[in-house]
Amino acid sequence: MTYEYEELLERAYSKIKGPGAEAKRFEIPAPQSSGTGGKTYIYNFLEICNKLNRDPHHVFKFLTREMGTAGSLDGARAIFKGQFDRATLSNLFQIYANKFVICPVCKMPDTKLLRERRLTFLICEACGAKSSVA
Repeated sequence: MTYEYEELLERAYSKIKGPGAEAKRFEIPAPQSSGTGGKTYIYNFLEICNKLNRDPHHVFKFLTREMGTAGSLDGARAIFKGQFDRATLSNLFQIYANKFVICPVCKMPDTKLLRERRLTFLICEACGAKSSVA
């Protein structure tokens, strides 16, 4: 069974994605939140932290600093003082992912945080890059 060059080329192109067709394998779940009595509850906080592959306390600390408010962790949910809409919370989770999850070199989410002395580094398991984070 022999193939012509053009036929093989067409088969190869049909198996790969075209230009601009980016594979989106890393998506942050939308926060399921509600606000009652001056507090905002994120019910799927633990699920989001698991998807980000980060310690919930680290994510919680980042959110409280960014929102400028106090809060607490209660099992799988997070409680913050103040009213925050879902768009704001989604934006904050995206900022967190860009700073502490996505590799700045290869843009892959396969990273881990490593603390050495007083500095924290983002170690990429995909490309091996080591970047410092604030």
